[in-house]
Amino acid sequence: MEMIQDNVEQRSRYKIRFVLSGALAGAISTLVFTIIHDIFISDIWFMLTPMLLAGALCGGLVSWSYGLLVSSNSLRNWLGYNLIYVVLFCLLGVASVLLFEPVTTMAAVVTLNGPPTDLINQAMPMTVAFTFGMAILITMLYGPSWVKFGSVLLTCVVLVALLGLNVSAIGLVSIPVGSLYLIFELFGLIAALNLVYAVLFIPLERLVQTRSR
Repeated sequence: MEMIQDNVEQRSRYKIRFVLSGALAGAISTLVFTIIHDIFISDIWFMLTPMLLAGALCGGLVSWSYGLLVSSNSLRNWLGYNLIYVVLFCLLGVASVLLFEPVTTMAAVVTLNGPPTDLINQAMPMTVAFTFGMAILITMLYGPSWVKFGSVLLTCVVLVALLGLNVSAIGLVSIPVGSLYLIFELFGLIAALNLVYAVLFIPLERLVQTRSR
């Protein structure tokens, strides 16, 4: 009985460690993202505080769901889990292009003083369906259960809400060849954000593990 209790407590500490490491890695990767955005695109330092909170939330959720889904923690499993989300975000953009016809131009979107809310709302039914599909697919890959599905669904909802809404509206925008670099920038930033997060998580998780002993 004591052995079972010790295993439960160890598993609980394992999950908490992952969440803390993921949240910290998410916040730091958001800071790196802000620096990259400032250098190559525009100044967004005025949004740093809410972005750091969003980064910590996303990072904590990804690592939390990973801890629930993967029984054997390894570098390969961790990087593979993160790669799945990057690939699915790319597929979200592909789905948008395949399902929608352009209703506006890239020039009109660029002149907006904020996110393309009308386009995001128009794409919302597809976005919701795709988000559920993401959660179902990821859960099936790691062994289906309602607990796992709930954690993955929450992770997918938050990730798409904070990072994927512009991606889901790509198909509604007519993009000339000369402006395709903007799409590459969008996906490049998402990939860079995830790469920095995934790499940072590894030493941070080991650091938290060492301090918790």
